[in-house]
Amino acid sequence: MKTVQVRNITLGQGIPKIAVPLVDTDREALVKQARTVAALKPDVVEWRIDFYQDVTDYDKLGQTATAIREVLGDIALLMTFRTKGEGGNLILADDQYFQLCQAIAKGKMADLLDVELEHDRQEIKQVLDLAHRNGLKTIMSNHDFDKTPSETDIFSRLKEMAELGSDVAKLAAMPNNVTDVLTLLTATNRAQEELDIPVITMSMGDLGKVSRVAGQVFGSALTFGAVGKTSAPGQISLEDLRHDMADLKLN
Repeated sequence: MKTVQVRNITLGQGIPKIAVPLVDTDREALVKQARTVAALKPDVVEWRIDFYQDVTDYDKLGQTATAIREVLGDIALLMTFRTKGEGGNLILADDQYFQLCQAIAKGKMADLLDVELEHDRQEIKQVLDLAHRNGLKTIMSNHDFDKTPSETDIFSRLKEMAELGSDVAKLAAMPNNVTDVLTLLTATNRAQEELDIPVITMSMGDLGKVSRVAGQVFGSALTFGAVGKTSAPGQISLEDLRHDMADLKLN
C-alpha cells in the first residue's frame, strides 16, 4: 500500500495514526481546546470547521487557522467541513462548499483537506488539484449514518476516491448488526490490498468500536479519538484508544 507523508507522520505505515477533533465555535475556545489536545500529542488534529461560527469569513478562518497552528507546533492539521447530509453541523450550498475548500487550499491553512465524495466530480477534481498545487494532502470522505453499504459498494466508493486523485480514501458507516461491522472490515481489507493509497474506515456507534482499534489488522491507516467532546458516535477517548491499539499491535 502506498504511504502518505504529512509532517512527521506516515499514513499507511505501522500502527494507525490517531486524530482528535476540535469542535468549538469561536477562536478563543478553539485555541484553548487546541492547547489541551496538543499537550496529549495526537498524530493529527482535525478542525471541524462546520462548527466554527465564522466559517464563511475566510479572513477570520485563516487567522484562526494560524492561531491553532501556532499551538499545535508540528502536529498535522486536518481541516474538515462536514456537510449536514453527512453528519455535519451546517448546511452549505455546493458552490459555497467548493469556495470554502478553495480558500483553505489557496491560503495553505492546513496540512490536510477533507473533500467529500458526494459532490460534482469535476468540481472535486479541481479542488484536489488546487490543494496539491498548494502543498496540501487530501482525504476524500463518505459517510452513511443510517446503514452500512454492501462490501462491493464500500470498495467501489473507496476505489473511486483513489481514481479521482485523492491522497487518502475515507469511509464511515453505521452498523445495524454485527454482520455490518464484518462487512466494513472485509471491504477495508480488500481496499488496503488492491488500492494504491491509504484508506481510513470506521464502523460507527458501540457496535463498530472494534473497527476503531483494529485498523492495523484490517488496513485502516487512521482512527479518531476524543479529548472531551466527540465529533461522531462511537469515538473512544484518546487515552483508552492508545492502550487498546497497543494491545492489538502487530509485531
